[in-house]
Amino acid sequence: MNPEEWARRRRALAREMGSGSVAILPGAHEKIRNRDLHYRFRQDSDFLYLTGFPEPDAVMVLVPGRPEGQYLLFVRPRDRTQETWTGRRLGPEGAIREFGADQAFPIGDLGKVLPDILEGAERIYYTMGQNEGFDHTILGWINRLRERSRQGVVPPETFVSLDPLIHEMRLFKSAAEVAEMRKAARVSVAAHERVMASLAPGRYEYEVAADVLHSFARAGCEEAYTTIAGGGANACVLHYVENRDLLNAGTLLLLDAGCESEGYASDITRTYPVSGRFSPEQRALYDLVLAAQEAAIAACRPGRHWNEPHEATVRVITQGLIRLGLLKGPLRELIRDRAYETYYMHRAGHWLGLDVHDVGSYKVDGAWRELEPGMVLTVEPGIYIRPGLRGVPKGFQGIGIRIEDDVRITRSEPDVLTRGLVKTASAIETVMQNRGR
Repeated sequence: MNPEEWARRRRALAREMGSGSVAILPGAHEKIRNRDLHYRFRQDSDFLYLTGFPEPDAVMVLVPGRPEGQYLLFVRPRDRTQETWTGRRLGPEGAIREFGADQAFPIGDLGKVLPDILEGAERIYYTMGQNEGFDHTILGWINRLRERSRQGVVPPETFVSLDPLIHEMRLFKSAAEVAEMRKAARVSVAAHERVMASLAPGRYEYEVAADVLHSFARAGCEEAYTTIAGGGANACVLHYVENRDLLNAGTLLLLDAGCESEGYASDITRTYPVSGRFSPEQRALYDLVLAAQEAAIAACRPGRHWNEPHEATVRVITQGLIRLGLLKGPLRELIRDRAYETYYMHRAGHWLGLDVHDVGSYKVDGAWRELEPGMVLTVEPGIYIRPGLRGVPKGFQGIGIRIEDDVRITRSEPDVLTRGLVKTASAIETVMQNRGR
């Protein structure tokens, strides 16, 4: 991403903060996987949003109006020995040269430089409770400043959580962000298409997950979340990630798989017939979920409130379950009593961006917030009928279906970023029946 994009965001944040303020934002640390091995590093999303800086153990400080420069980075210093083992470090010079810091210092100098910056500041923008050790460090600096009050030192008196400012900014995607999300969507669509091309009875769920990972890696992307490849009744477990079982003829595969590009996520779910064709019961439920999703996407327009797409899915699914004999009673009462939650127990979507379940409030002053251009959300209704559910015909049992797309709110029609992937039952069957021709 162009460094000017990060600079624009910092300028916007500085305007919101105003003079007399200091923002402090630590980046992520490496995490131990086992013994002396680490998980692959992924930068904190807020830190990535404002800096783009990709290395662990860094801290950003933003001081609006500071004459020496308002944007400071504290980073790991260059270390030839460590770099031989774990790779090149940018160091302070690289932080200035490649990521636009006005000033950059070794992370070990944070305790020397930052207390002087805090002296005389009116407000500190920092989110407590996410890093207990760092919380204590900052409070220690403030207490030492207070101890010098008789010497004329004026410590900051106000702490303000930084999260709400950044998260409201992140909720509205720029053109550059949408471009990355479109790329992630294209790569994820291709991964799903690869699965459709090879899906057959006798394959294992982990083989499907491996095909997905291979598609992502070949495009230079990573998983945005752990792939869900749930065959048969495993699809009734919403966050099933074991991906170990054999895929049997006549069952369905629920595939929830999306990659991230430059940190920006896609999130796609489709449900495929392992043998290439849906059974009548599978088709009936699939068409019902698709109708619910289409109704929800139609509600993704500016001025509509956040909950309207979900309400649309509830109406359509409840009506359909009555028609199929899986629910009995008046529609209004079933919705009021949430009877549908036996089969549809989650909400219809979530914000999408640098996090799969992205930041941003869903309510404002206690009311569902209105959808506005620039927001991106998922739309993902589903129906899940676990085996052995009392009163349910055998043909419907053990079926889990979810259909999910990524939708950008525009000034008019919803922009479905993942529209390139087929999703009607007929289209899926056609693709799977024509494989190899």
